[in-house]
Amino acid sequence: MDAAGHPPPGADLARRFWHEAVDPLLERHLPGLGCAAGRLGTGSDVLGLDDATSRDHDWGLRLTLLVPPGREGPVQEVLEQELPATFAGHPVRFALTGDPRPRHRVDVTNLAEFAARHLGTGPDGPTGPLDWLALTGQAVLEVTAGPVFRDDEGALTRLRERLRSYPEDVHRYALACDWQRLDQELPLVGRTADVGDDLGSRLLTARLVRVAVHLGFLLHRRWPPYAKWAGTLFARLPVAAAVLPALEDAVRAGTGRERQAALGTALDALLDLQRRTGLPAPPAPTAATLPFHDRPHRCVHPDLVPLLLDSVQDPAVRRLPAGVGGVEQWVDDVDVLVHPDRRRAVTAAWREAAGGA
Repeated sequence: MDAAGHPPPGADLARRFWHEAVDPLLERHLPGLGCAAGRLGTGSDVLGLDDATSRDHDWGLRLTLLVPPGREGPVQEVLEQELPATFAGHPVRFALTGDPRPRHRVDVTNLAEFAARHLGTGPDGPTGPLDWLALTGQAVLEVTAGPVFRDDEGALTRLRERLRSYPEDVHRYALACDWQRLDQELPLVGRTADVGDDLGSRLLTARLVRVAVHLGFLLHRRWPPYAKWAGTLFARLPVAAAVLPALEDAVRAGTGRERQAALGTALDALLDLQRRTGLPAPPAPTAATLPFHDRPHRCVHPDLVPLLLDSVQDPAVRRLPAGVGGVEQWVDDVDVLVHPDRRRAVTAAWREAAGGA
């Protein structure tokens, strides 16, 4: 507890649990095991975002322990027999959502199984473009965001480093896909409002705000978390000071013209960031949007997507269908996004539909 009587953040509690309880047991019973340990996987505490509300379920003494293949059984036996009933005032054995059995929550596995479970890849991480595009930001954060307390062989650290961001050409392709999505629906924000469909205009605005948020994460080479925490972490990006007020104005605006103008302001700031990072973009002071034909609506500058796609060098990425992108750019079904095998299946499906690109 802190001075105010509040439990510590989950990651801090996990660190103490490892160093004071779990690691000493392994050193005593299985010396020289060779392992990696950290607070990884699911849970708001992995992102450092847990609070008092987080503690009503799935919060507590949780660890990921990666051991050599074939050693999981002996490690589990030691932990089952030797872990105490409580640690630092918290139960060591408790239920989780989907698993009502009270048991210790040291997830004992090996790196290959851990990577397959969260990423859908081998222990070295993604290889080709489709492996990368079958990832979600949240899946990557479950491997990279939490603290690591020990990594004897360095394999976990190497995997986390590999997952720092998309490869350059995949990165440019994903950026182009977000800009294309923005272009496809931006003019409709005003058009729907013009015909009296205020709900339709608001729905489109919300969709485009979501794409703009994803684009902001990409431009910073940061992985976006799932929807619960996307706004929280977006607000911490350097570009948020320029973009967030405009996005908030867009979702609050009372008319289609106001929503369209606010979105244009946000996209100008994102385009400016793209230029400052050295990525292909129309030269300043060109705006991100321009008039849509003779209508009082806006569309994305027509050079933005081609400039990004034309800069891609990898033939495998150049063959990918323009505008599709990573799985989380075109799928929003939770029961697809949280399962690596389903993510890979839908990614493979559009690959086949595109002629095996």
